[in-house]
Amino acid sequence: MKKSFAVIGLGRFGGSICRTLTDEGMEVLAIDKNEERVNEYAMIASHAVVGDTTDEAVLKSLGIRNFDHVIVAIGDDIQSSILTTLILKELGVVRITAKAQNDYHEKVLRKIGADSVVHPERDMGKRIANNMASSNVVDYLELSDEHSIVEIVANEKLSGHTIMDLDIRKKYGLNIVAIKRGEEIIVSPQAKETFYRNDVLIVIGTDQDINKFEKKVLE
Repeated sequence: MKKSFAVIGLGRFGGSICRTLTDEGMEVLAIDKNEERVNEYAMIASHAVVGDTTDEAVLKSLGIRNFDHVIVAIGDDIQSSILTTLILKELGVVRITAKAQNDYHEKVLRKIGADSVVHPERDMGKRIANNMASSNVVDYLELSDEHSIVEIVANEKLSGHTIMDLDIRKKYGLNIVAIKRGEEIIVSPQAKETFYRNDVLIVIGTDQDINKFEKKVLE
């Protein structure tokens, strides 16, 4: 079923979300105080409006509470971000995701009711650093401060071994959720599944256990 989203703030982060959701066929309302930005997204989003979202009357007039998910992607104006999030919560918006500038900003956003908080710059920095630090890691997604999902390319050491042989869950505390082999994706692979060189393993676990696995098995 088609979901409805409102994206507040059309900077690089909000604009990217707006484009991606639209490409996925979702209904998207794009909102920004800057008329130039709104004009840019008028041909992309389902609707694009100029509005000050720190004004409760503006949000009410847009019927914001009827949207399935509202993303607060306001850039450098932390006060506007917090006030907008607070008003959305008070208006009864079902799901709110907000962009945080720093850890203090995140604490405030969570306290006033944001369902999820993202740090795009910090998270992207971690992703890039992890990819650069290991030649085997091709992608990295932080789930929490301690847990991540990584895509790891199987090398010669793994080739020919099964999940059971390596006893990955017991020895390293990791779960292999899928294996990408060319165009094929093996979801929830069985213990007898054999690894081949250049398989991409999608692994979930703590950062500590992932690092231990990389050092012991992949280097």
